[in-house]
Amino acid sequence: MTDKATSDLWWKDAVIYCADVATWLDSDGDGTGDLAGLTRRLDYLSGLGISTLWMMPFYPSPLGDDGYDITDYYAVDPRFGTLGDFVEMIRTASNLGIRVLVDLVMNHTSDQHPWFQQARRDRRSRYRHYYRWSDEKQAQPSEVAFPGEQDSTWTYDDVAGQWYMHRYYDFMPDLNITEPDVRDEMNKVLGFWLELGVSGFRVDSLQFMIETVGTRAREQPVSYLRSQVEFIGRRRGDAIFLGEANVSPQEQERYFAIDDGDGVQMLFDFRTCAAQWLAHARGRAEPLIDALNQRPRIPQHAQFANFCRHHDELNLGLLSEAERGEVFDAFAPEPEQRAYGRGIRRRLAPMLGNDRRRIRLALALTMALPGTPVLLYGDEIGMGEDLSLPGRLAVRSPMQWSSRQAGGFSASATPYRPARAGGPSGYRAANVLDQRHDPGSLYSWVAHAIQVRRQCPELGWGEWRTLKVSDPRVLAIETRWRDGCVVTLHNLSAEPATVRLPGDVGDRARAGEIRQLLGDTRSPASDGAAASAGVRADADITLAGYGFRWLRLPEAGALG
Repeated sequence: MTDKATSDLWWKDAVIYCADVATWLDSDGDGTGDLAGLTRRLDYLSGLGISTLWMMPFYPSPLGDDGYDITDYYAVDPRFGTLGDFVEMIRTASNLGIRVLVDLVMNHTSDQHPWFQQARRDRRSRYRHYYRWSDEKQAQPSEVAFPGEQDSTWTYDDVAGQWYMHRYYDFMPDLNITEPDVRDEMNKVLGFWLELGVSGFRVDSLQFMIETVGTRAREQPVSYLRSQVEFIGRRRGDAIFLGEANVSPQEQERYFAIDDGDGVQMLFDFRTCAAQWLAHARGRAEPLIDALNQRPRIPQHAQFANFCRHHDELNLGLLSEAERGEVFDAFAPEPEQRAYGRGIRRRLAPMLGNDRRRIRLALALTMALPGTPVLLYGDEIGMGEDLSLPGRLAVRSPMQWSSRQAGGFSASATPYRPARAGGPSGYRAANVLDQRHDPGSLYSWVAHAIQVRRQCPELGWGEWRTLKVSDPRVLAIETRWRDGCVVTLHNLSAEPATVRLPGDVGDRARAGEIRQLLGDTRSPASDGAAASAGVRADADITLAGYGFRWLRLPEAGALG
């Protein structure tokens, strides 16, 4: 692959950071974060080493589902600013070398959206077929998205005189995405934001968007997705879809459209995320090894997005009931810490007992997995959740900038959401101002790890394989790209572990110099060339409890 081709596929070695405008920074003191506040702190992301910002919804909304219930796809909610503020934010991000992905919900709207309001009032309206209607309540789809909060996926509307379908809450009616007029409308939405400078879209609930329940469609579901991918490719050749689909490895293939590669460019790997937490709970690498080895083949341009936490509940739905129980017992022992019977509504640091070793291990592992890492705002400083907030909002509290009022998020006495002050992950103990210039802080370590990650193109581009090592607590992965070879070792247990690089990897290591790129045993200043002497090719490699090492080996060819 040529250098030009690699530069066009920017997402292959990106580092993505998820942030919410509403909880990032309030610039005008009204209590709500805004685009001006986001723009003001883009330099923070640049300093952290972030290359891509993923923005949660900022469109006009009644906020019944935290902005995912949209009433206008072509506007900014006035609480957050204007389209002019959005364009200024995009320009500033571009000047800092940061691309922007925006959240886009294409499978449902708010029931307050003008399309739905016209559709329910007039069966002859052009918007009537934008939604899914039935004279009788249907049995399918039977699975609700939010167990315990939803009773059904069909609701009767007195004005319309029919039932309408909604995979989520009843105030979020599903769009009939199989209808040509709806697809044309969605293309207009995509084109609008591409013209304003975004580099792509995080597509919400991909598996629901392409299903054909309740429609007359006879096409393969993925054809709808393919048409939209083709559209953004025509409008902007380097734009991407980052798809959210919590599905099995066997189902992942269709979203990448393996045969001709016209599917999404990136897909969140929920299976590997769940396996990572099972591995942390057990202190053994086997669940992660199995998940990685079950990944389907994907096109060369495509990529998996790796995460250890994101803005929703930590969804463990792809684990067995017994496996879920193991993770719950280890990281969410209290019922209030769980959601929908399948997930955990806690942040990274509290889940790991605010143990700095375990937090670094989880983040290092996420960045080392083959693919592109995705970080949730605040995890780089050890920020905590607020369990007093309902559901998934527990992990969406305001960013903690300082130890001042509301964590420096807002000067208002009534901020958008409360900011927690106390405890080891509250804003008095964990904030940007205290950590940013402290070389021993979690922030400084994360910034260094991101810098190292961006200097390892093998991890984003390369062919990889899990390595068999003698200690089952250690995950060992070898990745090769061009002439480069990186081996990452992560000890998932609290006790030290010792391994030796196996087979041909060990042979090549003994034939030349090994360079440590990142490790838990040395300060950031000593990682790199100066640390080479710390790894002997002919000796066992010892990892501390929750320890890790990223090693660059002598040049190697492609994997056989």
